[in-house]
Amino acid sequence: MTNISSLLSVRNLRVEVGERTVLDGISLDVPAGALVVLMGANGSGKSTLGLTLAGHPRYRVSDGSAQFDGHDLLALKPEQRARAGLFVSLQSPPDIPGVKNGLFLRSALNAIRESRGDTPLDAFDFLKGARGLASELGLDAKLLSRPVNEGFSGGERKRNELLQLAMLKPRLALLDEIDSGLDVDGVRAVVKLVQAMRAQGTAFIVVSHYLQLIESLTPDAVLRLDQGRIAETGTLALAQEIARTGFARNAQVAEV
Repeated sequence: MTNISSLLSVRNLRVEVGERTVLDGISLDVPAGALVVLMGANGSGKSTLGLTLAGHPRYRVSDGSAQFDGHDLLALKPEQRARAGLFVSLQSPPDIPGVKNGLFLRSALNAIRESRGDTPLDAFDFLKGARGLASELGLDAKLLSRPVNEGFSGGERKRNELLQLAMLKPRLALLDEIDSGLDVDGVRAVVKLVQAMRAQGTAFIVVSHYLQLIESLTPDAVLRLDQGRIAETGTLALAQEIARTGFARNAQVAEV
């Protein structure tokens, strides 16, 4: 049964890529404003969950359900999911040659604003807000006039994802290793932005192996994925144990 108090409710989700089952019966609930951390060894299914929820065509749902604010998320097209308030930050953000970063972000923002019944932003108002947020996030505003991520460093790509997150103001954000490639100031920017958005009701699913980041985010729950299943559910103490013992020992504990 769907938990009506949850913004996202996933039940027995089974996902296949080609002939391989990647997620095998995932169930979780994420209330508005909550923060859930996903941990797991490489290939355990963490990124697959985000891409599936986003509607990537390569990932086929063979069983289970996903409800977003009481609606069937899996029945929506990817752009409809984004307009409904779902945001997914990719582990490796791609280049989009020929598409100006600012135009890309403004188009996405206005599509969401229109879906909410808000007036689209003109170029002047958009640039004013985008430049201000870019400055707060430590991103050079000049990158708004360049093609999306083209020639960006790893840290600039992740800060650009943070800018998109801050501008689009989603209801649920899945951040896949958002700390990868960021320096100390960049990680602080992540924590500050997430804390501010949680206070406004945005929920987060954060994929990370970086204990210091996880501790700073003060998660409501920590889930360990193993072979496409949730092997353990706990609090911050679970993340701290994994950091001490590694995934191999935790897998043995789960089997016992």
